[in-house]
Amino acid sequence: MHPAPSVIFFSVFSGLGFGLLVWLGLGIPAVTGWSAFAFFAIAYLLAVGGLISSTFHLGHPERALKAFTQWRSSWLSREAWCAVAALVLTGFYGLGLVFLDTRWTILGLLGALFSIGTVFTTSMIYGQLKTVPRWNMPLTPANFLSLSLAGGALLAGQVSEAMVLILIAGIIQAVTWLLGDKRLAASGTDMASATRLGDIGTVRAFEPPHTGTNYLLREFVHVIGRKHSAKLRLISIGLMAVLPVVLLLLPFHHIIAVVAVLAHVAGVLIARWLFFAEAEHVVGLYYGKR
Repeated sequence: MHPAPSVIFFSVFSGLGFGLLVWLGLGIPAVTGWSAFAFFAIAYLLAVGGLISSTFHLGHPERALKAFTQWRSSWLSREAWCAVAALVLTGFYGLGLVFLDTRWTILGLLGALFSIGTVFTTSMIYGQLKTVPRWNMPLTPANFLSLSLAGGALLAGQVSEAMVLILIAGIIQAVTWLLGDKRLAASGTDMASATRLGDIGTVRAFEPPHTGTNYLLREFVHVIGRKHSAKLRLISIGLMAVLPVVLLLLPFHHIIAVVAVLAHVAGVLIARWLFFAEAEHVVGLYYGKR
């Protein structure tokens, strides 16, 4: 799949923002006043900024509001409703903390629940796609949720929890890559199964459908070399999981904490770029790209 920057930015930073809102909704850290304002401001900038960036990939961004109408069948629509519910609930919860020094626990818990729901529905936009076998497995939502909660813990300053969750997220990411590499072959999808001509012999394309590129090739066929993929995976895991944990084990210092956050975010950005770049849409089979 074509790794569009707007979608990468959206999925990474909205995940971090909603992950932080989960912790804040649970009352962690227990802040009020201007300290609470700072935490909620960071969470909203990440969550809302990520959601807005997702519209840049739309051919008609002005039609984004129509996403709210298909909640019965569309994970994108469910994501939109969960995001609005999470932002409204945590918004009122945050107002109580900042201006009234009051903790409305039920609003915080509901906001945390809908924040988790938002990340889950985002992951299912991709996880439901049978046409992309690498994504179509339970590890896809596990990957999104683990990174969101780990990043949220890191931003919330929960060092012990962050170290454990970052390691878990790193393991899930590595397993997702290893199992994902086998998904296309294991799906049994090929030109013979699509044309149902496999019973009479080997099926192959006589010639390419056309001589130039087209929308399908631009959006759904992106080939990355195995060597580059392996190198980027190592860099991603190193930045996402290894370096932040090593830094968090050192005596606490604000500069160290900032570097740990930046390293983790950089690693997640690389992993999410690979999430799209390595995704083999089955349409690529018919162009000889797989």
